[in-house]
Amino acid sequence: MKQLRPLLAFMALVWAVPLAAAQEAPDLLLRWAEEPRAAYPVGEAELDDFEFIARPIVVFADGATDPQFQRQMGFLAERIDELAVRDVIVLIDTDPDARSPIRRSLRPRGFAVILIGKDGRIAQRKPAPFTGRELIHAIDKLPLRQQEIRDANRPLDGAGAQALPLR
Repeated sequence: MKQLRPLLAFMALVWAVPLAAAQEAPDLLLRWAEEPRAAYPVGEAELDDFEFIARPIVVFADGATDPQFQRQMGFLAERIDELAVRDVIVLIDTDPDARSPIRRSLRPRGFAVILIGKDGRIAQRKPAPFTGRELIHAIDKLPLRQQEIRDANRPLDGAGAQALPLR
């Protein structure tokens, strides 16, 4: 059963991938807000659509049967809850011929995993699968994530908090 766990996790993550190849970015963001634990095809979305909203992890492959792609999707499925807490949207592009805007922007060669920060900058780029642990560690080192952690730990009504005067 342990050997089947990555495959089952992969299937659970990908089952929610819509069959429609093209989609508008606002529609994609709405669907991601409803189900942040799914993977979505890049479609016609652009990286600017996610700026300061989500951290895209873009997985490129020359086909859905690529062993590296399947391994990466398994790694993501194993840690999808932790990734969702970090505002990660998993985007997949397994059709190099479609020439999606994100593929044209990032120009991958074969398999690639690219982590984009909320500020729109490429944080990590790798031609091999990332484990979920590696991705979470990379995300937690990003400046905006560090700020989110500090803000979450800051007391709202305690020492160090200053109230702004109302006018």
